Amino acid sequence: MSTGKLVFDIETVGENFDELDETTQEILTKWIKEGFESEEDYDRELTKIKNGLGFSPLTGQVVAIGVLDYDRDQGVVYYQAPNQPAEDSEAGKIKFKPMSEKEMLEHFWEGAKRYSEFISFNGRAFDVPFLMVRSMVNGVKISKDLMSNRYLSSQRFGAVHIDLFDQLSFYGASRSKGSLHLWCRALGIKSPKADGVSGDNVAELFANKQYLDIARYNVGDLEATKALYEKWRDSMRFS
Repeated sequence: MSTGKLVFDIETVGENFDELDETTQEILTKWIKEGFESEEDYDRELTKIKNGLGFSPLTGQVVAIGVLDYDRDQGVVYYQAPNQPAEDSEAGKIKFKPMSEKEMLEHFWEGAKRYSEFISFNGRAFDVPFLMVRSMVNGVKISKDLMSNRYLSSQRFGAVHIDLFDQLSFYGASRSKGSLHLWCRALGIKSPKADGVSGDNVAELFANKQYLDIARYNVGDLEATKALYEKWRDSMRFS
């Protein structure tokens, strides 16, 4: 029987736009060709498209998956380190394990079988759909349904997924929704950006082969999400 809570977070990067086939490039840029007349506006929007390929599982891939066992306060970050020696390492309560994207996904879904409650920040809108699509691309079987029963009051069967972005924005009712950094700042939690790295830097770090730095940044996301969950649980969880 699956029990316990699992905090999770992913990091992603996009493909190189210039290496995409001509048809794909045309599909991705067709709307800006039609919508912008000046070359300056076109170039600005094209740069946004190139930098945003990592937000879609159709043009991006998972480069790190972090999981933290809430009760044991121990975790692991699976991360890609192409063409580097595959050596596990450890920093305190977190283990770092380099492997391929497919292997990361297999480890995540296999480990998920042991848990009944999952905690994320914006996991329903980003992390879980990305994981599910990339799992399909890699031929990996998904072990838990983390997308159904969005409202906590309806999560009576199967896995419970507490997306803190949903909870803290009251399922979108709040006008100001806030990023993980802003919530951490307001509540006195160390932000994952405190050490000078943000999600926007992941693609650059990956290109520069700073793979372990991406894994370490992911740990900050896990710890911040756990602390934010505790603040929400102690103040606003009604069940």
